[in-house]
Amino acid sequence: MPATVHPLSPAIGAEIRGLDISRPLTAQDLAVVRQAWLDHCVLLFRGQSLDPDQQRAFVLQFGPLGGRKKRIEPDGYKRETGPDYNSDAMLVSNIREGGKPIGVLPDGEMWFHHDMSYSPTPNRASFLYSIEVPSHGGDTMFSSMYAAYDNLPARLKARVEGRTVLQAFDELQDRRIDLTARALDSVPHCFQPMVLKHPETHKRAIYVSRLMSHHVEGLSPRESEDLLEELFAYTEDPAIRYTHVWKPGDLLMWDNLCSTHARTDFPKEERRLMRRYTIAGEPVIPAWDAQTAAE
Repeated sequence: MPATVHPLSPAIGAEIRGLDISRPLTAQDLAVVRQAWLDHCVLLFRGQSLDPDQQRAFVLQFGPLGGRKKRIEPDGYKRETGPDYNSDAMLVSNIREGGKPIGVLPDGEMWFHHDMSYSPTPNRASFLYSIEVPSHGGDTMFSSMYAAYDNLPARLKARVEGRTVLQAFDELQDRRIDLTARALDSVPHCFQPMVLKHPETHKRAIYVSRLMSHHVEGLSPRESEDLLEELFAYTEDPAIRYTHVWKPGDLLMWDNLCSTHARTDFPKEERRLMRRYTIAGEPVIPAWDAQTAAE
C-alpha cells in the first residue's frame, strides 16, 4: 500500500498513512515523505511500534543525528535511564526514579519555541515518539512560521529586516529565563536572525519564540519587548496552528526552521513518556543575506 498524505490543518501538518516506519522506507515512499515534509513542516505517523533502534534508524533516513547538551545532576545521578533510553535519544518524561525525573522537561506547560534556537547550529528537525500519555493534556501545538511571516504587515516586515535576536534557554526550566537574574554565560545562547531563509524551500520564516527569544539587537529593552510582543501575536495566531492530541504509538517529525511548538499542561500525577531523536542542522541562513543567491 503506497503512502498517502492527509493535511491536518490549513496552515501546517499532515498525516502520513500506509507506512510501517519500523522498517526501512522504499525510495518511492521516502520521496513522498520528504516532499510532504517540505510542504507541511510537521508530519504524523500513527499506530507505530518502535524500539529505540528502530526509531533511530527511521531518523537516519533524513540526515545525521543531532546533538544536545546532556545534563548530569551534581550528585552524579543520570537523569535519562531505562530501556527506552540510549545515548542518542532524549527522554521527555515526568516519570521519576528516586525522586528525580528520568528525562527532561518533566512537568507542565511549555511556551512556543524552536528546538535549540540558542545554538549556533540548531538541530534541523525533531522526531518525538509517544510511549505513555496522560488521560488528557500534554498536547503539542505547532505553528507555521511561514504563515506568520506572510501575515506580517509591511510595517513589521520592514522592522525585522536585517535584525538579530538573542536566543537563550536552560532545559531545567519550562519558562523564559530571567536574564536580569542570571548571568548570560551560565546558559546556552547566541544571536540569530529574526527571519530566516529555509535552505530547501527558500521561503522566509520568522525565527523568534516566546520561550527562547530575549532581546532584539540594537533596540532598547522597552523597544525590544514591544517588538517581540507584536511578533508573538502573529507567531501564536490560532489560525496558523495544529494541535496534536497524543496517542501511544504516535510519531511526529517537525522541521525546526519553519515551525514552532508548545506543550499544554497535564496532570502531574499521570505518567507521560516520550522519546526524541533529532537530525543535525547548520548555521541559520538570514533571509536578507540569502535572497539574491537563492532566488
